[in-house]
Amino acid sequence: MSVDLGSESGKNKGHRDRETGTLGKLVSLLDLVALADSPMRFTDILSLSDQPRGTLHRQLSHLVEEGLLEVDRDGRYLIGLRLLTLASRSWARNEFRAVAEPHLYRLQEVTGETVHLGVLRGTEVIYLDKVEGRQSVRMYSQVGNASPAYCTGVGKAALSALDDAELEARISSLEYRPYTEHTLRNASELLSDIYEIRKRGYAFDLEEHESGICCVAAPICSDDGHMLAGVSVTGPAYRVTSENLRSWAPLVVAAADSIMTDMRNRMGPKR
Repeated sequence: MSVDLGSESGKNKGHRDRETGTLGKLVSLLDLVALADSPMRFTDILSLSDQPRGTLHRQLSHLVEEGLLEVDRDGRYLIGLRLLTLASRSWARNEFRAVAEPHLYRLQEVTGETVHLGVLRGTEVIYLDKVEGRQSVRMYSQVGNASPAYCTGVGKAALSALDDAELEARISSLEYRPYTEHTLRNASELLSDIYEIRKRGYAFDLEEHESGICCVAAPICSDDGHMLAGVSVTGPAYRVTSENLRSWAPLVVAAADSIMTDMRNRMGPKR
């Protein structure tokens, strides 16, 4: 049997076409930004890509226009909300959601209020699942929606599982928009709250993101720390008292622990 080293196999040619084609280049740029240890500026991306400056600028502009990338105030490129939303649709069908689902329903049955499951992405929370309470209340959260982590119970709970260096890196450049009069206003206030969350093991959202809506949440963290998420019980402030939230806290923490135990068992070595 002879092998023609001068010819190119269909498989290799297809790979080359993907890498050199417009779509392949855009996907490569998304990979570059998404997998970076920290947000990169244009010059950082230029040094790591093989694109001419003008071409790279146009490609990045297209990705920003489509919402797949964002540019912060310091000119650094970040994953855009549209890409996070698309990713969350996939997450909504994944194994983590399936494992968590029975625990969410049990939590809803005991408390009677709405239960959320969300995963931390950067400085935002993407909602993966929602079990409506017995008396449904109109609120922003929907599966696939993104909310700022600094003013949501699930978000603050997930942030509390980060180490100090990563936590400060994520929240230092945040723009602290005052959604309500109770929203935390700066990184110092958020850090103080997160230190308290770490001590007690659960977080509160006391009308910080939506007026009239409060919750108690607990963190979910994978053993390797690559997945940070949270589970919460949410209800209207006119019906849910601070005593309710505190009494539900152990149940929410137990649900979070059970979800991670089941994930560990599901993903552990098979005999």
